Amino acid sequence: METFMIVIAGVLFSISTYLMLTRQLLRIILGIALFSHAAHLMLLAVSGLKRGAAPFVWERSAEYTDPLPHALMLTSIVISFALTAYALVLGYRTYMETGFEDMKQLKGTEHE
Repeated sequence: METFMIVIAGVLFSISTYLMLTRQLLRIILGIALFSHAAHLMLLAVSGLKRGAAPFVWERSAEYTDPLPHALMLTSIVISFALTAYALVLGYRTYMETGFEDMKQLKGTEHE
């Protein structure tokens, strides 16, 4: 199962790289969001899909699951959500101010 998730994460990384290299601002923002989802899948696959008991002190189970990868992934999800929301607001504000979303036009002219 981990191999399948790694392949899917690789496909998502390649699609997000393609989207981030385009000229439209919305595609760049979607590429950043897709890149973060691929990173979450990769983190989940690298940590391994383990089955076991919850790590409570009072339980006497032989095998526990490690809560650290889940905590890291939850933190990464929150950070990527905030980054995506900020990028969308920044892109919307840029579109309202300039009237276009093409990165070539946002670069400006040589005289500025």
